[in-house]
Amino acid sequence: MTNSNANLSASEEKTAPAVVGPEQTFTVAALYHFAKIEEPDQRKDPLLALCRAESIVGTLILAEEGINGTISGPDNGIKAVLEHLHSWTNVDVIEVKYSYSENQNFNRMKVKIKDEIVTMGKPHIDSNEDAGTYVEAADWNELITRDDVLLIDTRNSFEFGVGRFKDAIDPVTTNFREFPDWADLLASGTQKPTAVAMYCTGGIRCEKATGYMKEIGFDEVYHLKGGILKYLEEVPEEESLWEDECFVFDHRVSLKHGLVEGDYQLCYGCQHPVSPADRESPMFELGVSCPYCDDSLANEDRARFRERQLQIRLSRERGEEHLKDNASKKPYKKPGATK
Repeated sequence: MTNSNANLSASEEKTAPAVVGPEQTFTVAALYHFAKIEEPDQRKDPLLALCRAESIVGTLILAEEGINGTISGPDNGIKAVLEHLHSWTNVDVIEVKYSYSENQNFNRMKVKIKDEIVTMGKPHIDSNEDAGTYVEAADWNELITRDDVLLIDTRNSFEFGVGRFKDAIDPVTTNFREFPDWADLLASGTQKPTAVAMYCTGGIRCEKATGYMKEIGFDEVYHLKGGILKYLEEVPEEESLWEDECFVFDHRVSLKHGLVEGDYQLCYGCQHPVSPADRESPMFELGVSCPYCDDSLANEDRARFRERQLQIRLSRERGEEHLKDNASKKPYKKPGATK
C-alpha cells in the first residue's frame, strides 16, 4: 500500500461483446490527475484543437485542482493527447485505464472548465495532501475481507445497481454532492467503523472522498488505486470479489472482467441501465420504455419514441444508417428523467 462523461445509447440491441485488445480500432482512455493547473481556461482551446486534429472524442474536465475525463480514438491520437497533458507544469503521472472497442463510444469532443474535476462541493480538499492510502488491485481482496473494514461504494446508486463489490455499502446517492452528508452521518453515529475502504469506477471519486473522510475524523482510510476498471483488468475472474458488471459513461454502458463490453443497455425513455433480465420484462420495449419508467412515461413521449424506433428499423431494412441509429445521439440524462 502507498499513499496517495458523455453521450450514451440504448435504442437497439447490443451485439455480443467483441474480444478486446490492441488490434481493435479505437482506444478508450479513462484518465485523471490531481495537480495544480495554472490558468485552465487558457489551456482549453489548444487542448480541444489537438483532440480534434487527432480524431479524439469524449470529454475532458479542467480545473485548478487537475484534469479528469474519458476520451476515445486512434491509439496514436490518444498518445498525442497524453503527451500534451504531460507537458503541463505539475502534470507528471496521470492515472490512465485503457480499454478497446470496435465502435466509437462518444459523439463529439468536449473540454469543460469547472471548479472541481469531480464535483463533491468541497473544493478545499487537496487530494495531493489529504487523500487516504492507495491499495493496489492485487491487495484489495485482502483488505476488504477484514472484519474491521467498512467497504463503501462512492458512486451513484444506479451504478451500484449494475455491479458492486461483495458486501459493499451503498450510500444511496444520486450525485457525488450528496456523499459528504452521508459521510457526516456515518461519522456521528454510535457505531463508527475503525477503518473504511472506498472505491469508484476509475479512482477519482473515491480518492477525493477519502480526503473528506479524514477531515471528519476517520483515521484509517483506504481507496482502490485505479478503481474498479483497474481491478477488472488485473484481477482474475476466478479470484474476484466483484459482482455483476461495471457501469461506464459511454456507449458501451457496462464492462466485465478483462474490460470486455458487458450486457447492459440504456433505456431510451429514462436512461436507466437495463440488464438482460430487465429486457425480459413485459414493461421493456426496445427504444421506448423499461421496468424503471414504464409506469411514469408520458403517452406523447411513448408515441414519439415508438415512431423513432420504427424509423430506425425501416432504415436498417433499406440498408441505410438512420440519423438516430448507432448510438442514437441522445444526450446522457440521470436515470429516472424522461424529459
